[in-house]
Amino acid sequence: MRKKFWSILLVVLLSLALVVTGCGGQGKTETQGASGEKVIKIGFIAPLTGDVKTFGESAQKGFDLALEQAGYKAGDFKIEPVKADDRNDATEAVNVATKLITQDGVKAIVGSLTSLTTIPISKFANDNKVVLITGTATSPKVTVDEGKRKEYIFRACFIDPTQGTVAAKFALEELKLKTAAILYDQGNDYTIGLANNFKEAFTAGGGQVLTMEAYAKNDTDFSAVLTNIAKKNPDILYLPDYYQKVSLIGKQARDKGIKAVFIGGDGWDSSDLDYKTMEGGYFTNHYSAQDPRPEVQNWVKQFKEKYGQEPDAFATLTYDATNLLLNAIKTANSDDPAKIKEALQNTKDFSIVSGEKVSFDENGNPIKPVTILKIEGGKQKFVTAIKPN
Repeated sequence: MRKKFWSILLVVLLSLALVVTGCGGQGKTETQGASGEKVIKIGFIAPLTGDVKTFGESAQKGFDLALEQAGYKAGDFKIEPVKADDRNDATEAVNVATKLITQDGVKAIVGSLTSLTTIPISKFANDNKVVLITGTATSPKVTVDEGKRKEYIFRACFIDPTQGTVAAKFALEELKLKTAAILYDQGNDYTIGLANNFKEAFTAGGGQVLTMEAYAKNDTDFSAVLTNIAKKNPDILYLPDYYQKVSLIGKQARDKGIKAVFIGGDGWDSSDLDYKTMEGGYFTNHYSAQDPRPEVQNWVKQFKEKYGQEPDAFATLTYDATNLLLNAIKTANSDDPAKIKEALQNTKDFSIVSGEKVSFDENGNPIKPVTILKIEGGKQKFVTAIKPN
């Protein structure tokens, strides 16, 4: 009886040892692939359906091409991407981020695209100590919460204060326009940030904001606010929103007889923008395919060969963000988010398409020039690049 007891105890202990070994043991973080190689899961979140799906489709192409060119490798690690669609909805974004982190086990995320969705998921990722780098979400709130840096969060784009300030400076100094009306979405941090920063910089530079009007995301009839703006007869109508809303407002503005120059932000950058309506308008952006830099022209060539079209800013910035993350994983040679985060923060003079040599500031933001584009002849035309003060 005693011999049988010890035999059973030995079997139980051996079974427990196998379970511990199978789970990786204490302190081991790497996931093992089928062939025994180290694997790190990277999440990708973007609006692949919904009101700005063309942004997400472009971003996905940039993400895929960066991984393909890297051979799905970073240092000793094989990259396993896990993709999710947030539909440009803040609640859905948190839902998919939660799944990626708590169920799929991603150690880093590229995304999302808009500030509306990226702000809430950046908080969730930071709270769970998972690295997140967005290519395109420009609100300062993405990396800073009430003055406190979210240490696991980064971006590849400039921020709204930079974009709004440069747009105002260009309007005053280059276009010599002196009065403006501003129309923005009152429920979207992206449009609020651009509107406020444009107003502040335009006023500080000697311009006059005649009126600042707000609307809700689902509004489609802008007759009342546009009638008011038409009476003011501004030189500029600043429209800091996404392409589909800007096209709708622009058409109604012209129908109201408003002759102001349209100016906006990077949300205009879409093949679905109503180029006929927005003719003669200007917008701030992160890069131009017409930029003669070799890094840009090589990227445009590679993207065209792969997808048969020119890359927009969303493809380009997501490509840059993915490469910045891959470089950090390679530098850290670890799937530990704390080590990846440290490698990202310490990035110095890394060459990306949307900026020659990029390093991060104390808030996880790159400092780089802002591109000005004009809608001319139904196309985007490179005008200039302006360095922030």
